[in-house]
Amino acid sequence: MSELLPPLKPLPIKERLSVVFIERGEIDVLDGAFVVVDVTGIRTQIPVGGLAGLMLEPGARISHAAVALAGALLALPLAAAEPGWGLGEELPASRQVTLNQTVYPDGRNLPPGRGSVAEGRALYAQRCAGCHGESGSEGPASRLAGSDGFFSLADPLRPLRIRQFPRHVQSVGAMWPYATSIFDYIRRAMPPQAPKSLDDAQTYALTAYVLHLNGLLAAHDTLDRTSLLHVRMPGLRRGVSAWRQGCGR
Repeated sequence: MSELLPPLKPLPIKERLSVVFIERGEIDVLDGAFVVVDVTGIRTQIPVGGLAGLMLEPGARISHAAVALAGALLALPLAAAEPGWGLGEELPASRQVTLNQTVYPDGRNLPPGRGSVAEGRALYAQRCAGCHGESGSEGPASRLAGSDGFFSLADPLRPLRIRQFPRHVQSVGAMWPYATSIFDYIRRAMPPQAPKSLDDAQTYALTAYVLHLNGLLAAHDTLDRTSLLHVRMPGLRRGVSAWRQGCGR
């Protein structure tokens, strides 16, 4: 019967909605779809067309057929979680170092490495444009470039996009006060179907390209942990630091 059906046509990544987390189960394939078998033997079918990613938590297993379906048919990212620790268990010092990766506005925890706007442009086209658009403004994901607001002479179609994607009224480049936060967010959360898959050089390169889209870096510029601190974001002038006023201490 399956031979009479047309071949599967997966949706583009930017039109997919679901990232599925699998914990303590087994992923297999049945009738062209993923099937999750839990510890009690209950089978749950997951259609492939709407998936953006599979996250394998500790205790999850995946069959060769499921890997083949994810990789060959969908080019679907797979991310496997490391074994976790229970509540109250002390983390080894080596593990604490790897987890303490938050990058602060003053540059604390910025890693060594460097990346150029040109390198970021190529990476962006491969890994980011499908969600954020060619120029960082088209979406459907958050708008990366341009001014805040409903309208801009440089972006006359923005009101139409805002009707479909209300978040586009704000821009990362205009709203975020610190360039270090862009690096931090990209490294820990992007791309959404495979977070933490970018190395430090790639993260510097993508950060450089996002800053270039906002007119904050030239096309030939290179970014590292020293030059990143010299970037002044437009959003910094729009906010007030509660810490500097002694609040919240």
